[in-house]
Amino acid sequence: MMRVKGCSMPPAAALMIAMLSLSGCATESSDNAPCPPVVEYSTAEQTRAAAEVEALPESAVLVRMMSDYAVLRDQARACR
Repeated sequence: MMRVKGCSMPPAAALMIAMLSLSGCATESSDNAPCPPVVEYSTAEQTRAAAEVEALPESAVLVRMMSDYAVLRDQARACR
């Protein structure tokens, strides 16, 4: 420790190490993040949705969005 006008002060590096080690305790792990819920649809709803999507033109943006939604649902199911 250094002496400054009768006061003892730890070196700046020691303060920095102490702050960094304490900040590690403050962070929360995201490893245990909850899985998002997956809404279950009845067979009738799925059949109706499939018919509605089939009626859309292939160039419809909604077709691409539904594909993205399917991937998100698969990921949420895998999280369980």
